[in-house]
Amino acid sequence: MGRSVLLEAVTTTPTEIWNDSCAVADLEYALANGATGATSNPSIVLDVLRRERERWAPRLEALHAADPARTEHGLTWAVIEEMAVGAAALLRPVLDASGGRRGRLSLQTDPTFHGAPDRIVEQAVRFAGLAPNIQVKVPVTSAGIVAIEEATYRGVNVNATVSFTVPQALAVAEAVERGLRRREAEGLEVASMRPVCTIMFGRLDDWMRVLVERDGLAVRPDAIDRAGIAVFKRAYGLYRQRGYRTRLLGGAYRHLLHWTELVGGDVILTITHPWQVRINGSGLAPVPRMDEPVDPGMVDELLVRIPDFRRAYEPDGMAADEFDRYGATVRTLRAFIASYHDLIGAVRDIVLPDPDARP
Repeated sequence: MGRSVLLEAVTTTPTEIWNDSCAVADLEYALANGATGATSNPSIVLDVLRRERERWAPRLEALHAADPARTEHGLTWAVIEEMAVGAAALLRPVLDASGGRRGRLSLQTDPTFHGAPDRIVEQAVRFAGLAPNIQVKVPVTSAGIVAIEEATYRGVNVNATVSFTVPQALAVAEAVERGLRRREAEGLEVASMRPVCTIMFGRLDDWMRVLVERDGLAVRPDAIDRAGIAVFKRAYGLYRQRGYRTRLLGGAYRHLLHWTELVGGDVILTITHPWQVRINGSGLAPVPRMDEPVDPGMVDELLVRIPDFRRAYEPDGMAADEFDRYGATVRTLRAFIASYHDLIGAVRDIVLPDPDARP
């Protein structure tokens, strides 16, 4: 396989690598290159269903035959959960070898629940019971913040997702602390808790580009490429300063800077298989740059020219009740919900195939 840049990074720095997919082949490659976790969402599950159709189509047909009254939604969640449990089993040796510190599979709650904290918590508790190393993804909406505290209190290891900004990351960390303190006050254990907060830096960059085009702004392209990096590094500094027990996770790779500028920190980076192959093929030594600040001139340009970057970068840039309408949040929720409905359609095509379609 040649030199593994990823493996070198995880063995010489505090940075952890997760596989941004629950596909078996992708996960096996990632584990061979030092990955210690994996993640999933509706888009990922849909991709796995299509790529591993020979495996999952017969399973869906069997589930449908065993219970013809089960709805499309029920069948969809059955396959989502089976994929998660299978990926979690591949990661179980990592969990055991690390004493429970690593080796988790993130499973996303129903994206249509983004405004319903009680339903998020109910599903989170169910998911946490599927395997000992399930981490549950909860969206960082105003309702999601409520759910993160309650799920943490109930012993769920959360992975806050649909998160792009410093204010969201801080709200997550505070919610987790409240949940942990409630557990501690009741004598419940917290040693096994490994809460994570994602910042989807690439999707923040995407939103900055949309605003530049929509509003006709003149901004240096190289500054846009550092928007998500600047936000991630600022949140990382605040997390260390305040001693939060939540760990930051970065994802949504768009370019190589999302690797070279963030490796070396005590963080998790979740990376798709194609980007893992690119990084390994780059031959670039994993030089720790997490503590190197983004060029202040670029940050200042973004702050001055793009108000939504200021909202993302400043710790008080948004209140929790503003998270739901932040552009990157809305775009991502809509994408996840669309993928969820596409996934249901893919399940339908297997158990109720179109008779007019060509064989």
